[in-house]
Amino acid sequence: MGEPEHRGPSPASASVSDTAAVVLDDEGVVIACSGMAATLLKCSPGQVCAPLLAVLPRKGAEAGQGGRLVTALGGDRSGGAGGPAFTVVRLGTRAAGASASGAMWLVLVTSVETTAAETTADAAERDSERRRTELSHAAAATIGASLDVAEMAEVIVDLLVPDFADLATVDLAESVLVGDEPPHFEASGDVRLRRTAAAQSPEISAEALLAVGEAIPPVSDSALMRPLMEGRPVLVPDVGVLRARLGVDPESLPLLVPSGAHSSVAVPLYARGLILGCVTVWRSQLPSAFGEEDAALLQDVVSRAALGVDNARRFTKEHRSAEALQRSLLPRSTLDFAAAETVGVYRPAGGGAGVGGDWFDVIPLPSSRVAFVVGDVVGHGLDATAAMARLRTAVQTLADLDLDPGELLTHVDDLVLGLSNEQMTGESRSERAVLGATCLYAVYDPVTRVCAAATAGHPPPALLSPGEEPAFVGMMPGPLLGVGGMPFEVTEFGVRPGSMLAFFTDGLVDSRGGDIEQGMERLRSSLAGADVSRTLGEICQSVLDSVLPQEPADDVALLLARTRTLSSDQVAEWELEADLSLVAHARELVTGQLSDWQLDDMGFVTELVASELVTNAVRYAGGPVGLRLIRDRKLICEVSDPSSTQPRLRRARETDEGGRGLFLVAQLTDRWGCRFTSAGKTIWTEQAIGDVKQPW
Repeated sequence: MGEPEHRGPSPASASVSDTAAVVLDDEGVVIACSGMAATLLKCSPGQVCAPLLAVLPRKGAEAGQGGRLVTALGGDRSGGAGGPAFTVVRLGTRAAGASASGAMWLVLVTSVETTAAETTADAAERDSERRRTELSHAAAATIGASLDVAEMAEVIVDLLVPDFADLATVDLAESVLVGDEPPHFEASGDVRLRRTAAAQSPEISAEALLAVGEAIPPVSDSALMRPLMEGRPVLVPDVGVLRARLGVDPESLPLLVPSGAHSSVAVPLYARGLILGCVTVWRSQLPSAFGEEDAALLQDVVSRAALGVDNARRFTKEHRSAEALQRSLLPRSTLDFAAAETVGVYRPAGGGAGVGGDWFDVIPLPSSRVAFVVGDVVGHGLDATAAMARLRTAVQTLADLDLDPGELLTHVDDLVLGLSNEQMTGESRSERAVLGATCLYAVYDPVTRVCAAATAGHPPPALLSPGEEPAFVGMMPGPLLGVGGMPFEVTEFGVRPGSMLAFFTDGLVDSRGGDIEQGMERLRSSLAGADVSRTLGEICQSVLDSVLPQEPADDVALLLARTRTLSSDQVAEWELEADLSLVAHARELVTGQLSDWQLDDMGFVTELVASELVTNAVRYAGGPVGLRLIRDRKLICEVSDPSSTQPRLRRARETDEGGRGLFLVAQLTDRWGCRFTSAGKTIWTEQAIGDVKQPW
């Protein structure tokens, strides 16, 4: 016989005299055999050896490089465990008497009485080695894929059960669950853990164990627990020893140790010298107890997992910090003004994208008006949140100047250009997010029932008028913020009493990866199906539930506003010629109207304020002069003139004959200001009804 192309191990450690050898071809015809083989198998050269046909590879099978090795255990005729063991090796050189084609096989036959125990042990060892290898490969492929602490814990237990352990638990420090760094624990009794994940095979009984979400009872410091505090595993081949030495009261023992388990390994989640938690595995149905190799492998897996958990913890901390910062910058979710009732909702992106730069705002303006703002900053994380904060602050500051929407966005655009220049020169590294930001600014007047809006690359609002289908407002889209040099066109549209406006960011209509037009149609259909008799909060929630997926790909801001109007008996307005003799008539008009509104106690101050403002308008601006009173939650007095000159408050000297009128107005009212219009300017004042200031 020639030398075999591949040498494999014998089925057992029996001596050569205990082994029978047979050489066969593909047909099972014996070419050569030893005397023991002839006796054991009752076959001779030239005959087909029937007992070996079942163990031969299929005729014509590809042996592959180096031959083919097959090991199989036979059985006795009664179906018991007895019988021979076979090792089959392909031969590379033909023996005398072999056919010219086909393969030759060397079959070694060993008595099972000699090898059964050792073969079973070998099989068990190979199975254990396979489990360890598969666990190591799976851990390398899956650990660290998630940035969620709870998901990381689930990944760990799913890796370990059922191939490596019958039961696995992950307990994390409570500070880790909220993203904080755990303290340095000195003793096991100081550790406060909470069960975060658990997995078990169906056969094991673990009903008495602590459930996921429950706090782990403190375990007193002991020699058994000391290795865990130093970052080393604790191997317990006999759970009976653990029950005796764990150091907890008998009532708490079933909460920590499953019934029926025979061995256990506990490994701390140890990273940067800190204990983040603990991974514990138990065996009950798997026959072999945990050994040193199992403990070493589990420590290697858990060390990788500890880094993943620590990264997830850091991400959780940054995510929560950014979300807390952003939510602190947003207005209250529910606001109630004379012009509108509003509800706003912000939803961060799912899938680990993190908090972004979407925001909304509701800004009360003079003369009972209100501004609605919605914007979107590029990117996610703290940089996007910081950029959003700067833009929102800029919009609030400019809104206080009472600019029209187009002019306000022009100033915001200039601000973004300045921030981008800082970034380009290296003076700032956190403002790149403002480039390409979008913003929509709208001002609603409950007296005229008109809304004026301008957009910088932002989707238009949806208008739902009573008895009509919702429709998106037709607006001329302006450029994104940071482009510069392009005007922002203002669109004015009427708003019927009881209408609802929906302002949103593109994450609401572009969240499913489809065409944005399809997303806007989904939003329109959702608004059409909304029950307007429900509260705004309920409508807002129903819209989000019907339009958004469970985990939106981008963050979302939605602002709903139910508009209100001021009735005609709440507003009184007159137009006066540029004649100083009509100032007395203006005073009469004011006192008469306040008497009709039963606000006689405010007559003296309001008459004096109106007199001063009308006098200044006639003297310095000419006519016609508009005078308007608005009775809302406050009393508002407005005087309009055709001049675009900004009035300035100054303190008159004792020798000055004038210059005290505007100062007197500021002292007698709660607030005053000036806004410019297409026809000139309007000076307004506000007084709290029932809170009359005395001129002395």
